[in-house]
Amino acid sequence: MRIAVGADHAGFDLKAAVLEELRARGVEVVDCGTHDRRPCDYPDYAAKVAGMVAAGGASRGVLICGTGQGMCMAANRFPGVRAALVYDEFAAQISRQHNDANVICLGGRLISGPEAKRLLGLWLETPFAGDRHARRVGKLDSVGPCARKGD
Repeated sequence: MRIAVGADHAGFDLKAAVLEELRARGVEVVDCGTHDRRPCDYPDYAAKVAGMVAAGGASRGVLICGTGQGMCMAANRFPGVRAALVYDEFAAQISRQHNDANVICLGGRLISGPEAKRLLGLWLETPFAGDRHARRVGKLDSVGPCARKGD
């Protein structure tokens, strides 16, 4: 599995814990930045990660900003990206089981490193349930301005 990880300045510190967890699991990681705490714009890092996931350069992505919300909004503009704002165990599991989320968004100002590691672990380990959810996920990729051509 190859996972792209990106954060803005508000997510920089939490990104270190996420990278540590992914590497401990033997995941190939692509660090898309930021690489320091200087103020920067979250859409730039969301575009790097979501662009990789959309193009197939990464199977999944992790995005971190202050709340996770901005990253989630930006990432979901990319075709084929299903980014989920995760703030507790239920959100981590259901985003995978029912929505087949391929990008997790975390809030660097809202959760601790150990909590992020736990939520990320649940998200990585939870399989997509398929069945009726597969039909619904298919509809996500076929509606709205981000719909893929030809679908």
